[in-house]
Amino acid sequence: MATTEVERRRGQLASLSIAAVVIIVGVPLWWRTTETYRAWLPVSQINELANLQLQLSADVEVVFARGTVTPEQQKKVPLTKTQDEEHTVDEDTALRYRYETKYRTANIMEEDALNQTSAADADLSLHTLSESLCGSLVVYVIPESSSLLPEDVDVYIGQRRTALLRNGAQMRVGRTIEQLLAHLEPRIRQVLKVMSFSHTDITAALSGRVRLSPGNKESIADSMRAFKSSPGYEITFSLLNPDPKSHRLHWDIEGAVQTYIQPLLTKLAPVANFSIDSQTLYYAMLGVNPRFDSSRNAYTLNSDSLAHVINPVEARLGSNAASSNPVLNFLLYAPDAQHSPLYIQDRQKQKVPSNAFHSPRWGGIMVYNVNRFYGPEAVFPVDIDIDMAKVMGVFLAQLRLLLGVQSTTTPPGFLVAPCSSTGLADWELDRLMWSRSVENVATAATTITSLAQLLDQIGNIVINDNIAEQVSSAVASLQLAVAELEAGNLGFALQYSKEAILASERAFFDPSLLHLLYFPDDQKFAIYIPLFLPMCVPILLSLLKIISDARQRRKERQAKKD
Repeated sequence: MATTEVERRRGQLASLSIAAVVIIVGVPLWWRTTETYRAWLPVSQINELANLQLQLSADVEVVFARGTVTPEQQKKVPLTKTQDEEHTVDEDTALRYRYETKYRTANIMEEDALNQTSAADADLSLHTLSESLCGSLVVYVIPESSSLLPEDVDVYIGQRRTALLRNGAQMRVGRTIEQLLAHLEPRIRQVLKVMSFSHTDITAALSGRVRLSPGNKESIADSMRAFKSSPGYEITFSLLNPDPKSHRLHWDIEGAVQTYIQPLLTKLAPVANFSIDSQTLYYAMLGVNPRFDSSRNAYTLNSDSLAHVINPVEARLGSNAASSNPVLNFLLYAPDAQHSPLYIQDRQKQKVPSNAFHSPRWGGIMVYNVNRFYGPEAVFPVDIDIDMAKVMGVFLAQLRLLLGVQSTTTPPGFLVAPCSSTGLADWELDRLMWSRSVENVATAATTITSLAQLLDQIGNIVINDNIAEQVSSAVASLQLAVAELEAGNLGFALQYSKEAILASERAFFDPSLLHLLYFPDDQKFAIYIPLFLPMCVPILLSLLKIISDARQRRKERQAKKD
């Protein structure tokens, strides 16, 4: 009897020891070895980015030329005024525009520059005196009697970051400097909306984050036409020759790119990187049969059929698989002899002057008729040299639109200088940089917050140290970009915003963030139950037996006491 009791006690102790080892050592060890590694993320800072509060600060310098202010008014100059303008885009996005305007009088060298014979010469002379910082503007107020501007022009906007504003008759009524500035401020605000940023442009840049109002159709069309902001773009020029038996085309694409396109891309270097290639495709057809117009004795392509032109041609273009950057396609199509001449018609059945069209976020196509080179004694194939100046003029205009350099609608009385050889004015570059900076900040903030929500909802995704580093880098760059926008440092703001969007996309699209690589809970149970159940059942039964025996002994002791 004593031996049986000893064996029973030994079995109970063995069962308790095994259960203790399993619970104290086995379960924590199993839990630790199967735990999903998740590095620390700055969740609180990411949550702050979900509520985007942006402030854009622009520095404006207003310079009064001789004869625009009275001696009494000059005593209170220079002075500085700051104006704030707030807009609530939606419940999670708000904008504030801060304009810091400094007023002063012109110095001797500026007075000499303003005595030039034309506004363009004055603009160049003022630029050589001092170059304005990126994102800033200088407005020169000139007398009403100045011959720099035509009679019907009140404001001249040049190629740089300077503007000339005529001191009109309505401004002479101010007897104090405050009254004079009150008359000037609305006109200066108009200059700012043309040469710097406007609320319409900024809200269009936020189209990926907020829903645009249906009433602003122009902004919606502009935002849908231009390519989204990207660190780099691929530009491809293609010459389509569907009838090489009739004409042999020669185009100096390398020289044309260096002359017409490269100056623009050099100026756009702060915005993105560009790479250019070209190709010639033979027997490449448009895929749409043009209609013959007997009244014009020519073939025509209607605007309704232009949408069907791109897909058949795009299959022949190929793509740069080594790059993930967007591709801008520019196609020059020389119709075959049987369908020449070929003209593009608009919706009013009128010929398009450029004989070209562009597709939003894709590129442009120009039809180049060569039938005029077919003489009565022509020997086929006819050698034809393409007029690259004409072609590149069209492609340059399309490139500006596709990159987001929008044509600005100016108020009455404004005169904008024509484009220089670079194809882009300094203030146009600033407008694009403002839009791209805001777009990059909004896109990066949306990407990071979406990633944080995804990782919070799916606990089985592994967060490597590399992912955490990219997320932290994106958050830090975003905070710096927002701070630089608030300080008015446009160049630094754009650079930090580009770093933020690169880091956020690298983190979001990292291959390690694949939920299917790790088992969800139901699959874990399906794998571990066949392993642990045969081991746990005897232990559980032994523990239940021990508990039952303990209760039985307690009852027996209680009965003996009674």
